[in-house]
Amino acid sequence: MTSSAPEASASLPDVLHLGYSFCPNDTFIFHALHAGLVQGPMPVQEVLEDVQTLNEWATEGRLPMTKISYRAYFGVMDRYVALRSGGALGRGVGPLIVTRPGVTDLTGLRVASPGALTTAELLLRLAYPGAEVVRMRYDEVMPAVQRGEYAGQPVGAGLIIHESRFTYPDYGLDNLLDLGAWWEGETGLPLPLGAILVRRDLPVRTQRALQDAVRRSLEYAYAHPGAARAYIRQHALEMSDEVMQAHIDLYVNALSLDVGEEGERAVRELLRRAVAAGAVTAQTDLPLFVPALEETGEAS
Repeated sequence: MTSSAPEASASLPDVLHLGYSFCPNDTFIFHALHAGLVQGPMPVQEVLEDVQTLNEWATEGRLPMTKISYRAYFGVMDRYVALRSGGALGRGVGPLIVTRPGVTDLTGLRVASPGALTTAELLLRLAYPGAEVVRMRYDEVMPAVQRGEYAGQPVGAGLIIHESRFTYPDYGLDNLLDLGAWWEGETGLPLPLGAILVRRDLPVRTQRALQDAVRRSLEYAYAHPGAARAYIRQHALEMSDEVMQAHIDLYVNALSLDVGEEGERAVRELLRRAVAAGAVTAQTDLPLFVPALEETGEAS
């Protein structure tokens, strides 16, 4: 694990530092690029961290390329632009609000949140504008709800993300609300969770080359499903093989290859609602994504 990140530079680096999480969807997508099985415009050095840390680093511009929550992206659009490939969007992929058995609503409850810059907390704010939160690392949420407290503060519910979606029954918790299902019911669109960003001050040709490299890395993972297994397992912590595979199957999909027109509409709608709710003040006139091949007219 890399615990610190280099300061960003507008010049092209000899080695590109790429931040992503320990989660199986990220290690599945980026293994081939990290291992040199596909080539980008320059060699890549992994920087593995939890998503909330990567979100915070992005506000400082510390990495030239990084995984980030869409909520966090909306706050750094002046510095970064999203790739069309490598992100996490989809249906049935949303964060859950979990509680101890017998709880039927959030009235008067403090909600454990995996971070102010997570898409999960943004969705909570959109669905329950008055909800009070206490923030912690994502893997501390379920134990806090199970105990009913965190750092001496009462906790009655929790926002869970990542593999917690598959393991919350092990903590004796119930699913009060699927915020992804809430979003889909409200908008009819897939839910944007996380994106891969590159710095806007990199040349567009380099941005597009990185976008192409990420897509080819994912295509390699699909074509050689066993190649990344040891790498994924190395970073999957206590996760069982079944949960590890379910995580990949859920969070990696066609929208990870290319966000597509529907995915773009979903991101714009999430941004619109975030601005309307006062959660972010974004530069909505900036392009959200690196141009696709057909938009630039360049050959790959």
